Amino acid sequence: MANFNKYSFVNPKKSPVFYGYVILFVGSIGILASIPGQTVGVSVFTDPVKDALGLSRNQFSNAYMIGTLLSSFLVTKAGFLFDKYGARYVAFFATFFLGVSLLIFSVSVKISETVKSILNVDSWLVPFVLITILFFFIRFSGQGVLTMTSRNMIMIWFNKNRGKINSISSIAVSLGFSASPILINKLIDDYGWELSWQLLAVCLFIFSFCIIQLYRNKPEDFDLKPDGFPNKTKIIEVEEVEVNFTLDEAKKTRAFWMYGLILAFNSFFITGFTFHIVSIFASQDYSKSQAIAVFLPISIIAISVATLCNILSDYIQHKIYLYIMTASGILASLGLLFLSSTFGVYMLIIGLGFLGGLFSVVNAVTWPKYYGRKYLGSITGKVMSFLVIASAIAPSLFSYCFSNFGSYSNISYITLAFLLFLIIGSFKVENPQKHS
Repeated sequence: MANFNKYSFVNPKKSPVFYGYVILFVGSIGILASIPGQTVGVSVFTDPVKDALGLSRNQFSNAYMIGTLLSSFLVTKAGFLFDKYGARYVAFFATFFLGVSLLIFSVSVKISETVKSILNVDSWLVPFVLITILFFFIRFSGQGVLTMTSRNMIMIWFNKNRGKINSISSIAVSLGFSASPILINKLIDDYGWELSWQLLAVCLFIFSFCIIQLYRNKPEDFDLKPDGFPNKTKIIEVEEVEVNFTLDEAKKTRAFWMYGLILAFNSFFITGFTFHIVSIFASQDYSKSQAIAVFLPISIIAISVATLCNILSDYIQHKIYLYIMTASGILASLGLLFLSSTFGVYMLIIGLGFLGGLFSVVNAVTWPKYYGRKYLGSITGKVMSFLVIASAIAPSLFSYCFSNFGSYSNISYITLAFLLFLIIGSFKVENPQKHS
């Protein structure tokens, strides 16, 4: 019999409360630990790092894009590893690797200068190639694997109360992501970007130890049931039968593609907007403080929407959320198109708020609800590759529209056309569980 408690002093069977609540707590911290590999964490380092390496903004953005695209090809493979080995070991190695990557990033200038000296060249290609590789490391381990494994683990430990539990996690994660740019920027101002990355790396190494101690793959490993029901109760007799879809089977359903693509749209739009937010608002004669100020109302709306819709997700069809996300995307796109007016700013804030709030619901709850828990890693790993690709191309495409057409508004024509395709494709979306 496998020892699911190996290397740990904590036994879920002896927990005074249902261990799923411990999973909820530590899994939410795991998602927050991915911040150094997320756009919101990287963006704060953009100016000091690019200047130290002697790269232009376009060169830095392109390195970010290439590194992120490369990571997308391996995220699906990480999903298969999740299904085979579980969240505990996959999350441990992802966290440890992210910490190592940050340490290397902190000495990237020294590495770049050393390589230039050895090769006897003074070219921007040296730091460009270096940070492209490092972006691949942190995007794959942080944004990709650590986020996916932590979120999936929480969903596996709950079933009937999955939406309510995800609402708690979403609030904590939203607040953490919203506050992280301020906290990281404070860290950089006080200690410099090199030491800041080193301090974050140390925190990740400590958390990797916590993962081994507290992360657990599934309740059945310890004779427990999702939501806390013991294994030997009559509840099993009335419990709905869960059909587990493989990735290949899931890809044959319309729901997989429509939900995956609307999540990818969310990743594309929010990443591109966040990456260039100061420039976007400056192009319409807004100040930097006015640009940054929109994050607060967006966060308030996102947290409110996520809380309500997570709770309701246990009772209503998720198809409704697909339609609302599409409508929110249209609203945000129109807001960007008419950003020169106050009405356009409000449209953008409301659209992004609803998109962000519903993203946390759909990306966490829909996949186990529609396709079961057994192959959740490979399915969400594939979806994560969509998100990673979308977030990779967004900054460069936003930048291309501005540099070639003098305005970011042209992006809206592309996004509106894509959303029209999703509206048409979503009409016949159904829950695959009901047809199995």
